[in-house]
Amino acid sequence: MASASSIATPPSRTNREAQKREQIIKAALQVFAEHGLHGTPVPPIADKAGVGVGTLYRYFDSKEALINAAFCDAKQRLQDRLLTDLDLLNPSRALFDTLWARLTAFARQEPETFQFLEMQDHHSYLTAESRSCEQALLIPLGMMVIIGQRNGLLSNRLKPDLAIALFWGAFVGVFKAERLNYLTLSDEDLKQARDACWLAMSNNNSGETTS
Repeated sequence: MASASSIATPPSRTNREAQKREQIIKAALQVFAEHGLHGTPVPPIADKAGVGVGTLYRYFDSKEALINAAFCDAKQRLQDRLLTDLDLLNPSRALFDTLWARLTAFARQEPETFQFLEMQDHHSYLTAESRSCEQALLIPLGMMVIIGQRNGLLSNRLKPDLAIALFWGAFVGVFKAERLNYLTLSDEDLKQARDACWLAMSNNNSGETTS
């Protein structure tokens, strides 16, 4: 007879609920990334998640609620991948290159999530909580740029929020062009794009170089 310690403990109701919620969010990210937000009804998301429409509505009472949950989930995953263990209060060219490399890895390894984040039409749906999720990522990056401008590493020609928008827009642009088959990105292409962004943001007299 098997001992009590050898019998697998079934997942608790709380864990099952959390897993089901995560399953639905993952499916929503994939469907939204492929078909957009405005033209996507709930049933295809439920099908992708392997649940009934009624089950989906037990977790999210509207498509808008699901969009916000997916947005916060995606932003949190990006924040974790991008900022964990980085000292943003001491900006440098090496830090810039690390951020670019981490963002590249995220875009390669989680393409649906990245594509969802690059979409602009979700902003009309976002709640105050979702905008707070976005600010949790943007504020540390903004502080990094401000410090870099004050210590002469980064040019003060651009406002910090404009510098971040330039960086994000350039990164999204090259990956979107690849996704649409306008170009194929090699490692050297990405290095050139990274260096061009740095040139646009940096103080040219800072003297920092990279290989």
